[in-house]
Amino acid sequence: DLSFGNVLLLTLLFWLIDTLRMHFFQDRPVKRITQGLSRITKGDFKARIEPFSAISGMAEYNEIISQINKMAGELESVETLRTDFVSNVSHEMKTPLAVMQNYAELLQYPDISDKERMEYAASIAEASRRLTSLITNILKLNKLENQQIYPEAKPFDLSEQLCECLLDFESEWERKELQIETDLEDGLTVCADAELMSLVWHNLISNAVKFTEEGGTLGISLHEEDGCAVVSVHDTGCGIDSETGRHIFDKFYQGDTSHAAKGNGLGLALVKRIIDITGAEISVQSELGKGSTFTVRIPTGGDAS
Repeated sequence: DLSFGNVLLLTLLFWLIDTLRMHFFQDRPVKRITQGLSRITKGDFKARIEPFSAISGMAEYNEIISQINKMAGELESVETLRTDFVSNVSHEMKTPLAVMQNYAELLQYPDISDKERMEYAASIAEASRRLTSLITNILKLNKLENQQIYPEAKPFDLSEQLCECLLDFESEWERKELQIETDLEDGLTVCADAELMSLVWHNLISNAVKFTEEGGTLGISLHEEDGCAVVSVHDTGCGIDSETGRHIFDKFYQGDTSHAAKGNGLGLALVKRIIDITGAEISVQSELGKGSTFTVRIPTGGDAS
């Protein structure tokens, strides 16, 4: 009986020790991690799980905690970007919609002149164009960022494409009496997605025309260098300060607010995304008040996919 009692006592003692060990070394860390995950799954992306000290005997859980905290940080960044994106889209859509509504109401007045009627209709058309451009760029950028557009690299004449893109803005640079300078290497072929690269040139040329004052200069050059086709779009416009330069490829960022009515701050974000997924490179050199030069390097070997 004494022997059985000792065995029973030892069994209870080991059970108690094992229970306490489970509580301190498994249940506590699991509970802490579970509570942190519960806050994150409920949308509290600022939540972080406190790691265990090295002397606690539970430091092996810190790697899991570190990865969860890292995930929460990434989710917090994504949520901030999403919130900012929705806010910016709402703001950008509100302006042209307000213009369209105001001028549409003015058009209903029976005593306005034909000249006023034409001016109001033109303003509505311009606001509609801005809204269409905004929505189009948002859809394109969304597809690019979600990898719903895959580059199809095929050989094409880059010099010919640049000429065509430049001519698309002929009426605009003629209206502003800009001096056009071209230095294009004839017959330079690259293997890239022609449609996506066309979007790049259209955005860069559009910005150059927009930010260059009347009588200024817009230049485009193309040459081959170190296995790359190098395209430079230069203007003698307002230039870019250092603060703008740090954010120039961010969505909706517009450094020169005096020209904000002509754009929506998505053009260069779209350009940067295309450059990234096609394996090209882009850089910018600018001096405030003296103009900007955007340079794009495209590998000619056809490995940009």
